[in-house]
Amino acid sequence: MTIDIRVVEEARLGDQEAFTRLYEQVYADLYKTALFILGSRSDAEDAVSETFLDAYRGIRKLKEPSAFKSWIFKILQARCNRKIALNYKLRNHFNLEDFALSDTSLCYNQNSDDKLVLMNALYCLNYHERSIVVLSVIQGYKIREIAEILKMPQGTVSSKLHRCLEKLKKTIERGEYCEVQK
Repeated sequence: MTIDIRVVEEARLGDQEAFTRLYEQVYADLYKTALFILGSRSDAEDAVSETFLDAYRGIRKLKEPSAFKSWIFKILQARCNRKIALNYKLRNHFNLEDFALSDTSLCYNQNSDDKLVLMNALYCLNYHERSIVVLSVIQGYKIREIAEILKMPQGTVSSKLHRCLEKLKKTIERGEYCEVQK
């Protein structure tokens, strides 16, 4: 995802068309991240919509236009945290059909069986582990950026990412079935 810093600056100054262009630049990546974290198409859509409302209200407070990408992902992370806190008691699994019906292409070109295996393995991870893996592997953030977004030490993010990737590998190799982890 490439963000045009000039567009961010225009949006900070109140240009609604510029904010619309920002929306178009980041929507797909925010949606994919929310979908992987939350496991539900409707929850992901809600989280992204709420993220954009918060961003629209607060963009004038953004001090550095170059920080827009990490700033909006922090907002999304907070929205996903709230969504999980509100919905977790009502749900104990994710809706795999949401992924099958999604028009957002996932980040790999494997066949659908491989996608299902990967999605299942992701849901063997708890919410925080899944967030780290999605931000790193799916969205391409560096350890430093993930640490900033999740407000965790870089060393913690690095070690958790390594353990999570090992856990994913073992889950896939064993062919385990998982429910969504809290």
